[in-house]
Amino acid sequence: MSILRTLSVAFALAFAAPAFAQDVLRVGAYPANPPWEYKNESGAFEGFEVDVVNEIAARLGTTAEFSGLDFRALFVAAASRRVDMVISSLTITPERLQSQSFTQPYVAGALGIATKEGAGIASVEDLKGRRVGSIATSFPEIWVKEREAELQLGSYSSYDSTANMLTDLRSGRIEAAVNDVVGLRHAMTQIPGIAVAAEVPTDERFAIMMPKDSDLLPAVNDAISAMKTDGTMARLHEKWFGVAPAEGSLTLTPLPIPTE
Repeated sequence: MSILRTLSVAFALAFAAPAFAQDVLRVGAYPANPPWEYKNESGAFEGFEVDVVNEIAARLGTTAEFSGLDFRALFVAAASRRVDMVISSLTITPERLQSQSFTQPYVAGALGIATKEGAGIASVEDLKGRRVGSIATSFPEIWVKEREAELQLGSYSSYDSTANMLTDLRSGRIEAAVNDVVGLRHAMTQIPGIAVAAEVPTDERFAIMMPKDSDLLPAVNDAISAMKTDGTMARLHEKWFGVAPAEGSLTLTPLPIPTE
């Protein structure tokens, strides 16, 4: 690269950064999804992905402004560009990539089956004939519906919130809840008499969702790569999940923007 070209790029970056720093990152978040994101007693957002987004914003020279939305409304907000990004332990899927963009993943997911203690459910096979629930439009619901013939459930209930689903589980309206295992394990510390009876490995990759082909996507993805490289992502993982990420995991490996 010539000296003139180098100076030209440096000059452009010097003027671009302050212009971006004037903007606030508008973030849509499901407010009842601990430890990923939730509202504390004062009404402020906390959680693993909240810390991730706040760190990204700081590295981009701005701040993040969080808005609580129902889970299904998150997709509408991103599609209509009312927000710059969305967090809620969201799984990258080929279907979602048709209408939304995603950053690189930072956590590999698994499903959990939560039941009341003594329910006699210890595996996916034990769901046969049972009353089961999950969150509307979520990956766990997609997983359940794609296996309808195989699972042979007694009935299925779709919920707008994790709180309502777990309330029905505790009261006996449903016999099992299928959801992100990390979130379920956190909920079990708050709800006596309910346990994660089984964990189901999946190919889930959790990431930040953004409007399709967002101009911010490359910079956000680069910030995530830097966080993985310098140890920030590992520190946040241990803070919120209680364990260090495994060597070679998605949490530690910088990746390109996903296209499939």
